[in-house]
Amino acid sequence: MKELIIDDIEKIRLQAAEFISTTGIGCGSSECNIFAFEGVMGVGKTTFIKAICEELGVENVINSPTFSIINEYQSATTGLIIYHFDFYRISNLNEVLDLGIEEYFDSGNLCFIEWPEIIQPFLPENTIFVSITEQSDGRRKISYKDS
Repeated sequence: MKELIIDDIEKIRLQAAEFISTTGIGCGSSECNIFAFEGVMGVGKTTFIKAICEELGVENVINSPTFSIINEYQSATTGLIIYHFDFYRISNLNEVLDLGIEEYFDSGNLCFIEWPEIIQPFLPENTIFVSITEQSDGRRKISYKDS
């Protein structure tokens, strides 16, 4: 298990770059393209995903897909497609099927998922779980399996 500590929001992109390096994001393999971000409301899941996307070369506005459920981004430098899901507002699993979730997961593109516990039955075996927790001093600890 790998751990990163974000002790200053100004340095979050440094931690995002390390995360990219140790997980193999963008490696072109379907073995390293689905990431499930777990953590309580307000812990920084969207903020960390935004930093990762920026490090990957996404130039457009990156925000939470809480109401749209899914946002699509593309890296200006590599052409990499990134799907950012937020399943907080999903009320039943049929909604997930209606989205065509399996096609997204099978696309080979990056999938960043917030609130993955809601869609647990649909997550592929190769999903990399990323836990974000707030420490008593306000820092954020990011735990995940490295590649």
